[in-house]
Amino acid sequence: MKIYPYKRLSRPIALRVTSVSLKLSDGTRDRLETSAYSTQQQAVALGIAGRTDWVSATIGLSVTLPPGVNAPDAPWSELCVLAVLTDGETNVRTSVNLTLDTEGGHDWSGALEVLRDDHRGRASLAVYAVGTVDGVRGRSITETDRSWIIDTVSDEPVRDLQLEVRQASFKRSSREWLHAYADAPWIVDTSARVPTVLVNTDVEGVMGLLDSNSSGVESKVRDLLVAQMATDAWTAVFHGAIGDLEVESGGGPVFPTDWQGEVLREMLPDVIPGVHVEEALRQVHRRRTGESGWVELQTRIHYAAVRRADAGKALAYAIRSLEQKNRESET
Repeated sequence: MKIYPYKRLSRPIALRVTSVSLKLSDGTRDRLETSAYSTQQQAVALGIAGRTDWVSATIGLSVTLPPGVNAPDAPWSELCVLAVLTDGETNVRTSVNLTLDTEGGHDWSGALEVLRDDHRGRASLAVYAVGTVDGVRGRSITETDRSWIIDTVSDEPVRDLQLEVRQASFKRSSREWLHAYADAPWIVDTSARVPTVLVNTDVEGVMGLLDSNSSGVESKVRDLLVAQMATDAWTAVFHGAIGDLEVESGGGPVFPTDWQGEVLREMLPDVIPGVHVEEALRQVHRRRTGESGWVELQTRIHYAAVRRADAGKALAYAIRSLEQKNRESET
C-alpha cells in the first residue's frame, strides 16, 4: 500500500464500460454487442466482430466516485476525473476527461477513443480522480483498484493470461534460434506479444498425444503432459515479468500494464503470501536485485506455477487411472 502525504479517499472508483463501437476505414461505425465487454472479467475484446478494417474504437465509460468526494469540507478543489489507457508494449498512453453527470452527484461519464495503430494487443484502462490538495495541483485523490483490459485482438473478453500454443520443427524452423533447442519437447517464448508455448514436432509422439481424443490412461497422461507444460509456462512468464520491471525514482517497482502485470497479480499471493500484492512485488524485487533471498524464493515461484497449472490434480488423476488399470489386469 502506498503512503500519501495528504488526505485521500480510502475507497476506489467503480468503472463500467457501457458501449463499444468501431470506426471503419470507410468512415462508418459498427456498434458492437454487449458480448464484446464483460463487467465480471473487466475486459473488452475488440476482435469479437471479426473485422480487419477498423481504424479506431470508441468505448463508452461510466464511473462512480465514492462518498465524500464532493463533501463541503473536502480538503481538495478543482476536482476532475481522468480515464487513462496505457499500453506497456507500444509505450502509448491516452487520457480523456470525464464529465460530471449531475451537479453534486457521484457519477461521471465519457468516451475513450482507441486508435488501432497505437496498439498491438492488450492495454490497461484505469480511472483517476485528481484535484488540488494543499495548494498542489494534479494530486490523485482516489482511483480504480483494478484496471480494465482493452484487447485489440481477442474475440473473447477475458482478462486471464492466454497462452498461445504453436507447433514447430525446431531442427528445420526458419527461426534459427530454435535450432539450439532441437532436443527439447517444448519451450516457452516470453518475448512474444502473448507468451507462447512452442511444441517441437520433431519429438516423436508428442503431437499425437496432445491431439489425442482417447479416454482412459492415455487421456490422463495427456493431461499430465499439459500440466507440466503449463507449469513451465507459468514459471517462465513470472520470471519474464519480474525481470522487466520499471522502477520509480524512489527505487520502488511499478506493476506492468500488460500481461506481465496480470501474471504478477495472479502469482504473487502464492509467492509472498499474507501481504498486499504491491508489498509482495516490492519484496520479490528486493530479493531479485539484492544480495540474498532470490534463490530461496524459487521454491515459492515453482509452487505458484504448479498451482496455476493444476499439476497436482492431473497427477492424482493419472495415478488413480494407473491403479485402476493394474487392479483390472490382476483380476
